[in-house]
Parts: sequence; structure tokens; C-alpha cells
Amino acid sequence: MDKWRFSRRTALKAMLAGSAAPWVMNSQAFASSCDDHIVRVGAITAPDTLNPFASYGSFWPLVYTYDFLVGVDAQRHAERKGFAKEWSVADDNVTWTFKIWPGMKWSDGHPATANDAAFTYNYLRDSIGKPDELNVGFNSIGGLGNVESIKALDDETLQIVTKSPTRWPIDNTVFMVPEHIWKDVSYADARGNFRNDPPLVGTGPMIVQEFQQGQFARLSPNPNFRSGQPKTAGMVFNFFNTADPIAQSLKSGNLDFGFSLTASQWANLAKESAIEVGEVRIEQRDYLAFNTASGDGAASTKALQDPAFRDAIGYAIDQKTIVERAYQGHADPGAGLVMPVVADAYSGLSEVRRHFDLEEAAHRLDSAGYRDTNGDGIREDNEGKSFQLQLITGTYSGNIEMPIAAVQLIAGWLGQIGIPVSVTQLESGALDARTAPPLKGGGGWDLLVTGWWGLPSPSALLQIGKTGDRVNKAHWSNEKFDQLAAKLDVTVDPKKSQELVDQAARIVYADAPYIVLCYPMLLEAYRKDCFAGWGEDLSTWSYYPFDRLKPV
Repeated sequence: MDKWRFSRRTALKAMLAGSAAPWVMNSQAFASSCDDHIVRVGAITAPDTLNPFASYGSFWPLVYTYDFLVGVDAQRHAERKGFAKEWSVADDNVTWTFKIWPGMKWSDGHPATANDAAFTYNYLRDSIGKPDELNVGFNSIGGLGNVESIKALDDETLQIVTKSPTRWPIDNTVFMVPEHIWKDVSYADARGNFRNDPPLVGTGPMIVQEFQQGQFARLSPNPNFRSGQPKTAGMVFNFFNTADPIAQSLKSGNLDFGFSLTASQWANLAKESAIEVGEVRIEQRDYLAFNTASGDGAASTKALQDPAFRDAIGYAIDQKTIVERAYQGHADPGAGLVMPVVADAYSGLSEVRRHFDLEEAAHRLDSAGYRDTNGDGIREDNEGKSFQLQLITGTYSGNIEMPIAAVQLIAGWLGQIGIPVSVTQLESGALDARTAPPLKGGGGWDLLVTGWWGLPSPSALLQIGKTGDRVNKAHWSNEKFDQLAAKLDVTVDPKKSQELVDQAARIVYADAPYIVLCYPMLLEAYRKDCFAGWGEDLSTWSYYPFDRLKPV
């Protein structure tokens, strides 16, 4: 069995999950990739619009049409550049210069220049503080508050000057959009009504030609792509709720490439001679979150706001067993916020790490005042109410599927220490709505078991703990943590960044709004019979390798 390594984008989250059986699976016109040279891809994802300013859930398929200025892959791989061919920062650490590909064109033939990049960022930046501020989509104002100026010095040169040192100019994942399409779109429409209907106009290798929400996106090769028109006839990206139809379609030949397989599916596909499978560490962490909100959206008991209660629960979670049983070994046991794949900042926190011990968990609950005073086997909180916690679980769009076996193990352990748990499994759209900030209608749950796959940048690693951040599903707030996160946002030096991330991670571990269960492996597969050129380092942080696949 061959294995490859994968890297991955961030920030893709989503709303409404759709049909698990896209029309393309039944279409005679698209029955064989080998015959029509159309690449078929499947993933657990639920894009709700093609407007990158209006949703966080549409990374797929937009990443095949729109370029980042730089982004993750361009920093890791010399041959995977985005809108900028090269970049540099001056000795002052605030003046960044980007060289745009000479002669690059948008897919509709218009010149794609530094003016478009400047427009994209300034379009966002100029919305700051206005009633229709652009803060609800993948293209968002995040980080732009620290920008002094953004301007095109000429068609091939973009200059970004920041107010203080930051890596935001190369780490941000804002999609570059054409000025001639977006200049007349109001902010109100950009964050709401403008759907950006296909065919899209981009600089990526594939252009979205058709979009059926909950089903599929159909893409065609971009004839103006900077390295030449791709050799395939196009792509169909199929959207699924679960991994089951992905595995089935890979086996039958209805898919060429599948994302986010389960361990059993992966093992089964590895036996197929026409299929190659791969696994690798990625930037996802699966966790148990406590609803620490007070007031609107609060949990059923104030005990979840008590660090002593949360710390005790940490001793009732056996990460090693979760990895072995629920993930069949395809994960690393959880510890802190940082995943092992982010090697420079990762720490196993060995000197402070909790160990699995149900007796210790019970002892700590007793010491914190959460006892079983009436002998019915169920503990009471400090208000005398018997515990009956509601645990919700599910998989956010674009993330690796959360195995229900992990949830069952957790519920069993908590039951053994006198804290009964009821479990509700939600699809991605309902999960996103239920875990939204209380001011936006979320909350009312007690425990959450899910995963989040984000960017590997230092600032993004801490999103999960920032007060008010959409990624902070525990609704936790800690002033010292926020101070460290703010300092990190204006730090360029890698060593200093690592130190700040480590300090912040230790605060989260001690206060325990999250218990990190594991860092799951990405399990994916592709067929070898129709296309060549998959390479050894497939990526879902960008369009690679779909710019260079060739029919067999």
C-alpha cells in the first residue's frame, strides 16, 4: 500500500448539509472519468454560496477558482504559488512587497494585476466600522485593523504596510477577486444578497460553471491559467454529509479522489489494486468543550463554569483508548491546543499533563463540592441539582468525521463517576447553529464533542480561546490569554511566536474549557486508472494537484 503526505487549508466551516447522492452519480453523461476526462472529487462539506464575503463554508469549491495572495501552500512549496509570484519584507518588518505574475489574466480575459489585489483588501478594509462591515465570510476584515496602507505601485507590484510587525500579509487566506466584477457590489449585498452566480471569474486552474447547493459544483479548466490550461476536461466536486458514499463511490469508480475517510473505509480501500490510500498528520484537533457561557445560552448547571469541575473531568478521559478504539490508531493522543504537525510550536505538556484515573476524577469532584449526597449514584452541583448533562456532537463541514465511538466512550466514563450524559448527534448545519455565540442564537447545551481544522499560523492556533471568536465554541474568556493572543498578532519573530503560543496553550490546559481528545490523521484515497500526476504531497490547502493532472 502506498502512502502520501497531505497538507490542508483552514478555515473552512459551513452551514447547511445537503444530499448524500449528487446527481452526477446517476448521470449517464458523466458515467466514466476515463471516457470524459472529468475529475470527480468527494468530501464532507456543505458550501451554501459562491460569495466568499458571505460565508465561511465555501472554501470548496472556491479554492479551485480563486487564488490567495500567498497562503499556506505557497510558503511550503515553491511550485504552488498563488496570486503573488514572490514576496519580501523590509528590515522594518512592516513594509511588505509582493510581485504579481506578469501578464496574468482573469478567466474572462481581463488583466489580473496588483490593482485587483489592492482592491480586494481595501474593499474589506474600508468596510471596517460601517453598518455592513464585511466580517461574516471567508473574505473577512480579520487582521486588517493592523494595516496602515495597501496600494499597487504598478501592475506587478503590491505594497502592504502594517502598523506593527505581523505575518498577516502572507498568512491571511483572503481570496483575490476581480475589481471589475466586485467594484459595484455594495457592502450590504456582499455580505448577504449577492450570490456571485457562476460562471465565476478567477485566476485559479478551474472555474466554477455550475453550483447546486447540497449536491455538487461543476468546474471547467481555465484557459487563461498562468501555467497553461489544465489537461483534464474539468472537475465535479460532490458534497456529502458522511464518508460512507465517498468510500462506496471510490470503489465503484464514480469518484477519483475522496476526502476524510473513516479508518475502516480506508483499510478496505487499501485492498483495491486501482486505489492508493494515504494518511498524514493535519491541523485538526478533536475535543470535548464545556459550555462556559453565563446568561443567555448558558448550560444546565453553573458547574461548567468552574475550572475545578472541568479539571476533574479531564482525569476521566482516556485519550489513548479513544485513539485505539474510536480512531483505530489513526490519530495522536490529545494534549494541548497545538497539533504535532505544527512541529515548531507543539508541546506534549508532559510536566502538567493529566492522566486517566477515574478514582482521581471522583476525588477531585468530591473536593470541589460535587458529591452524591443522597446515594442515588448521581452527583449534585453546588445548587443541589442532580447532574444530567446534554452532550451534542457532530462534524463541521470540511472536517474529518467525528466517530460516535469516541462519544460513547466519554459518556460511559462520565457515567461511572456519577455524571450521566445524554447524547444528541447533529448534522453540520444544525451543529453550526447550535454552537454559535449566544448573541446569535447558539448555546443551551452542556458538552460538545467535535473537531476543528484550521490554519497552522500562530495566531490561528489560538482562535479557539479568544474571547468572542467564532471558533471559541466553549464561549470561554480569559484576560491573560487574550493579552497573549493580542501580542502574538503583532509578532513576526518565529521563536517569540512559539513562546507566546506555548504560554497561551498552558493557560487553556490549566483552565480546561477544552479537553483535547486527539489529533486525527487525514485518511484519503485516489484512483489510479483514469488520471496521472497526483504526486506525493497532495494538498487541500490549495488547488494542487488539480492544475496538473493528466488523463491516463
